[in-house]
Amino acid sequence: MSITSHSFDVVVAGCGIAGLSAAVSAAEYGARVAVLERAPLEERGGNTRYTDAYLRMKSETEVTDDFETHLAENGGGYLDPELVKHTTQAYDTWPAIVKTLSFADPELISAFANAAGPTVQWLKSFGVKFDFLPTQFLTKSQPRLLPIGGGLALVEALAAAADKKGVRFFYETTATALLQSEQGAVTGLHASVNKGSKGEPMHFMGKVILGCGGFEGNAEMQTRYIGPRAVYLRPVARGGYYNKGEGIRMALDIGAAPCGDFGSYHAEPIDPRSGRPEPSVFIFPYGILVNQEGLRFTDEAPGTVDAVYESITRKIFNQTNGIAYTILDDKINDVPNYKLGLRSDQPPITGATLAELAGKLKIPPAALEQTVRDYNAACAKDTKGTFKPLELDHLAAQGLTPPKSNWARALDKPPYQAYPVISSNVLTFGGLKVNTRAQVLNLDGVPILGLYAAGEVVGLYYKTYTGATSVLKGAVFGRLAGIDAAQNPG
Repeated sequence: MSITSHSFDVVVAGCGIAGLSAAVSAAEYGARVAVLERAPLEERGGNTRYTDAYLRMKSETEVTDDFETHLAENGGGYLDPELVKHTTQAYDTWPAIVKTLSFADPELISAFANAAGPTVQWLKSFGVKFDFLPTQFLTKSQPRLLPIGGGLALVEALAAAADKKGVRFFYETTATALLQSEQGAVTGLHASVNKGSKGEPMHFMGKVILGCGGFEGNAEMQTRYIGPRAVYLRPVARGGYYNKGEGIRMALDIGAAPCGDFGSYHAEPIDPRSGRPEPSVFIFPYGILVNQEGLRFTDEAPGTVDAVYESITRKIFNQTNGIAYTILDDKINDVPNYKLGLRSDQPPITGATLAELAGKLKIPPAALEQTVRDYNAACAKDTKGTFKPLELDHLAAQGLTPPKSNWARALDKPPYQAYPVISSNVLTFGGLKVNTRAQVLNLDGVPILGLYAAGEVVGLYYKTYTGATSVLKGAVFGRLAGIDAAQNPG
């Protein structure tokens, strides 16, 4: 079978924030650019299309005060201090084993933080507007800057700019393998154009930028890396189903260095009954969470919801069948605008009594009633605290295991209501090791010529996600990759 070949200066896999930032920046520097996108045109944009696109910034030019610290504190596992001490020296002097160590390089974190402000200004040049709009978080510890119109506004603005600059888009086209020269440099992509029941093979020649997401849409890779409980996960939005992990896999196949926590992911609590994008449930701090056995299993409110929801959602994931239930009573109406913390389009499950509610949830009625009795008794012991729904009020349940540290009020005003909650997989953490130019490194710490990565394909996160950085990460490293690929011959 003959294979059709197209020649470009830069070939970008993926059409979300990372891929589009790479394509537009490369085109700005005169490169002839192609963008390959698995989805049809009307669904282009990956996860970016469906997200609010929170940015962890305190202004349009500055990241938050904890930006670099939080990334560094969650930048790896138990790292060998004898290796880490090399990172205090110039990057060029680092041994190869340090350059390929699976951790978030201080160099990379600094480059990320320093480029964030200029990247936002660059996005503004395409007509995107930003503001500190209300978020889903009723309580928060860090500011979130948002593009007006969310991620879709980013996708549409950058795609329009790409069109004006002559970037060619190939929709329903999937990159499947990297092409290399005899010397090992990446020279292009093998792709499949998905037409009907069989794909048409095609070659796209040029430097390659991988901006095609993680593997939350690939059940086999999720099970291989995250484990068999991944069956209880689902992507947070439709765009995630297109993320099959090929970008990561085909780079690893040619000797790219891995980075990031392959066994983990960004967890967000969602209502499994809903099919809308990101049907999040962030109001659990005002009630209790119980599992299928009718038992509490975590402190529902150890801090502001923006800071604690991921760790709590991971505990939900570890419960029977990967599900829990937010139990509330009619006093939820005391919380101003509490529905901002709900994105589900499904109504609560209600009951005039706890036993009736338990029956509808298919959990043991006696267990739920006892759980609520114990909780209510513990709430009654705090006679000094005052309920303050929009700030940490330290109204705690006394002598309760597990504890509840804030907003602990008895559940005693029917009707009762519940929302089922599961963990979604917003994005996977495992990916490729890159340098500050977004070049992919091989297992000896040497850049693979002609190969770049951006966005979720770049492994940077470990343990706990640094909230509101993924879209920014895609834009920053996409732009860095596009500029370098267009400007440098090597």
